[in-house]
Amino acid sequence: MTKYESMYILKPDMEEEKKDAAIKRFSDIVTGNGGEIESIDEWGKKRLAYPIQYINDGYYVLMTFAAPPELPAELERNYKISDDILRYMVVNLDNA
Repeated sequence: MTKYESMYILKPDMEEEKKDAAIKRFSDIVTGNGGEIESIDEWGKKRLAYPIQYINDGYYVLMTFAAPPELPAELERNYKISDDILRYMVVNLDNA
């Protein structure tokens, strides 16, 4: 399995339960498709470098995981269709 790191930014005005549900949903996608979560680091609410959709702050989450090579595409597909995600990025740590 390949090691990956995924950083995503949630909308800052989300309720605590909805934010926790979104983080759990993305970690369940990893574990449900044969991956293993190594860590989930919630950085919290921080100012964005530039406004995205007129939003100046975001809730940052960093997830490190090991997964088969086809899993990042599925994870990115789910990031794209989620209305709660402002930005996301998945990086292959084995090639870095």
